[in-house]
Formats: sequence, C-alpha cells, structure tokens
Amino acid sequence: MAKERTSPARKALSRERVIAAAVALADQTGYREFSMRRLGAELGVSPMALYKHVGGREELLDEMVDVVFGELEDPSAREDWVTAMRRRGVSVREALRRHPWAVGLMESRSNPGPENLAHHNAVMGCLREAGFSFEMAVHAYSIQDSFIYGFALQEKTMGHESPEESAQAAKTRGKGSDGYNEYPYLIEVEAELARSGYDHAAEFEWGLSLILESLERLRKNSP
Repeated sequence: MAKERTSPARKALSRERVIAAAVALADQTGYREFSMRRLGAELGVSPMALYKHVGGREELLDEMVDVVFGELEDPSAREDWVTAMRRRGVSVREALRRHPWAVGLMESRSNPGPENLAHHNAVMGCLREAGFSFEMAVHAYSIQDSFIYGFALQEKTMGHESPEESAQAAKTRGKGSDGYNEYPYLIEVEAELARSGYDHAAEFEWGLSLILESLERLRKNSP
C-alpha cells in the first residue's frame, strides 16, 4: 500500500509561520474579515491543521498583537525620558499604520505575550526612573496612549494617506460648499485643507510634543 503523501505546505507548517501568515492576512483584510478558515486557505491547509499550532482564534490574536508590540521601540530609562517617549510614540503610530487591524486590540488582550509585557514594563520603568511618582506615571502613561491610540483610530477612519490626498478630498467637498454658508469656520477649514492638505505625521507630532512638554513641567514642579 502506497504511503500517503504530505503536501509541502503542510510539511512546512509551524507556529511561527501560522502567526506570520495571520498578521499578513489581517493587514490585507482587516480584523473583522479575518477567520481561521481564510487563514487555512492562505496557507493551503485545512482550518483544523492550524489548531495543531495555535489553540484557537483568541490565542492567535494574542500572538498577532504581540508581533505588533515587538515592532515598537521600548523607551530606555538610561536616556532623557521625553526623547525616549517621543520615539516610542512615533513607533506606535507607525506600527499601527502598518497593522491598522490592531487599533483597539493593543490593550484588550487577557493573555498578553512577552513583547507586550516587556513594552509596558519599559514604559513604566522609563517614567518611574525619570522621577514620576507611581500615580503620576500611571497618569502620564494613560494620557499618552489615549492620544496615540485615538489618533491612530482617527487616521485609520479618515482614509487619507497623504496631505495631497486630503487636499483633493477637501477640494471635492468644497465644490458643494454652498450649504456651508451658515458655517464660516468650516468654510475656512475646507479652504485651508484644499490649499495645503492635512499632514497626519505633523499633527501627531505636534500633539505628542504638547503632551510630553506638559508632563515635563508637571514632573519638574511636583514635590
């Protein structure tokens, strides 16, 4: 009796390959369209074959989120905390631009992975070593992430990748601005955006700097 052949895709399947393929698929389809069945099709295996490597969809999501955390820059307590946290904030935004499906999932996992834990520990360590009290460090962490994740969500839903794209969208809206006659400040916004566009990166860094500079003043003035 002839031996059953194992397909190359099945033979090469591993936990690492499943996780990497899951991240790539979610990058393409988004979180809501992601499924084990679709992932199996991408890998050329049955969905049941995936369960030999991951315990299920939630465990896989934990691992996928951990991949994103692994792309973030951990702030170091050995350098100026404002500089370290600014680089960290920029790295979070950039990672969420690469993986927009992760917006809303980063802080929701009940079984965080090692990259997730290490990053949270590094952020708190940077703040505490900079001289923030425990309470102030928690406040500082919370306000930064509220801004960063909120900005990432807004950027994801606005759909404009560049100032040029946002300018073109503003020009299109401006053609129907007769209905804006009662809203002069909106007319001003549309006119300015049509001229210069909306630069996500510049807006993000302006807001992040405002938060970090305010926190630094609080740190210096705290007893």
